[in-house]
Amino acid sequence: MKTATVRARIEPQLKYDAEQVLMSLGFSFSEAIEIFLRQVKLNRAIPFEIRVPNDVTLKTFEDTDKGKNLTRHKSPKAMFEALGR
Repeated sequence: MKTATVRARIEPQLKYDAEQVLMSLGFSFSEAIEIFLRQVKLNRAIPFEIRVPNDVTLKTFEDTDKGKNLTRHKSPKAMFEALGR
């Protein structure tokens, strides 16, 4: 029987964005939290790797957020051709 309540404060945009993804997967926000907690219990750890991004990755995030240093391609095939694959 589910009787415990979990409350958390998060950014509204993050909640909205996550809910959109979860809805597309057929999950409610509550179901996703329960899945996460069950995995924590099962693994006795956070169920995914948590790392601090290195300086290059942080710079890349900053640039892409600003729309800088981006390369656009008309299709995945064109992208892979440009990458030499």
